[in-house]
Amino acid sequence: MKTIFDNLSYSCSKATTQAYSTSFSAAVKLLAPSIRQHIYNIYGFVRFADEIVDSFMEFPQEQLLISFENELQSAIQNRISLNPILNSFQHTVHQFNIDLKLIEAFMKSMRQDLFKSNYSTYQEYKEYIYGSADVVGLMCLKVFVNGDLQKYEELKHPAMALGSGFQKVNFLRDLKNDYELLHRSYFPNVDFKNLDNRTKTAIIKEIENDFQIAYKGILKLPVEARFGVYMAYKYYNRLLKKLKKTPSVEITSRRIRVPNHEKYGLLAQSYIHYRLNLL
Repeated sequence: MKTIFDNLSYSCSKATTQAYSTSFSAAVKLLAPSIRQHIYNIYGFVRFADEIVDSFMEFPQEQLLISFENELQSAIQNRISLNPILNSFQHTVHQFNIDLKLIEAFMKSMRQDLFKSNYSTYQEYKEYIYGSADVVGLMCLKVFVNGDLQKYEELKHPAMALGSGFQKVNFLRDLKNDYELLHRSYFPNVDFKNLDNRTKTAIIKEIENDFQIAYKGILKLPVEARFGVYMAYKYYNRLLKKLKKTPSVEITSRRIRVPNHEKYGLLAQSYIHYRLNLL
């Protein structure tokens, strides 16, 4: 009888992905059906934790995060949770033997968002990104390689680089919102009010290096995952190029986006490359 509840849980994770990120949701649809639901499950978990620290300012955020983390631990230990998102996530954790240290690192970064506003050193910045993004890439990689430990170790560094690159693009895109609404500044020694093109260029180069490393790993992914991950990479790479062309003053005053017609064009272009075995 638990099958009904599990299916409902999976539906909640899928609906969460679709509601919060149309771009990521579109990329997930390009994954093989055998792994698609598990990426929804991971995204749902990550999104709920992120929402607590980013969106629920009028509520007791610390208490909510503590409760969520306690429920998470119980879900993994007991293999069930009445929270559908955590119930679906624990299923993926157990099926693919996701290292609990990855989950702990993610929750550590979420806790930091409640109390830490500035990252003054590169080490602090790097540790936050590891917990908030790199480990998510590693969780997904566990699903993609389906128990192949040798493949996991081979692609571990590129997966972390892709997670880092995605997160840094998000930081740059959301600079205004993070600073004005959440009072956070992730890039070390960067003055939001006086962001210049030299500083922006240095950040862009750092992300481009991440993407170069990540792309080499994407080409080696199992076929079930390659096209979907490549599509997500192409979207973020297009967003990075738009940020690169945008003057610094505009980045601090508005959120840069990739229009829908460009997304559709990327999808068509990526599909052609995939069908021609160019990936």
